[in-house]
Amino acid sequence: MFYVNVEGAIFRDNKWLIIERSVKEGHAGGLLSLVGGTVENEGDTIDILERTLRRELFEEVGVKVKVKMDYVRNTSFKLNDGSEVIDIVFLCEFEEGEPFAKSPEEVDAVHWLTADEIAAHPQTPIWLNDSIKAAEKLLKSKTF
Repeated sequence: MFYVNVEGAIFRDNKWLIIERSVKEGHAGGLLSLVGGTVENEGDTIDILERTLRRELFEEVGVKVKVKMDYVRNTSFKLNDGSEVIDIVFLCEFEEGEPFAKSPEEVDAVHWLTADEIAAHPQTPIWLNDSIKAAEKLLKSKTF
């Protein structure tokens, strides 16, 4: 059985919306990350991934994105307790809100960073770099 996690790659003014995960977080506490969260059981439903991501973006950093999201990539990993996670990244178009650490138990800080700034940051895990590279590749092939 897997947990399913979704993350949003949001690009605005040549920068990506990035959070510093709370040091209280069990997984990757203190590291940089895209905004996202775990899908909850809602029974029979459609668009659960996108709805979950929109909810997490608003709950964690107070922003809204447009309804259309584009799939970027997926990965899997194990948590320290052995639980398995599937992580799915979507490219999202920013709609409104000024991002801030709305959920301090999950988010210590919010930043708009370029891909180069993300790559050079000492708290950037390899999977964030890989997600940003994949999102940039997709972004270059699209026009919003």
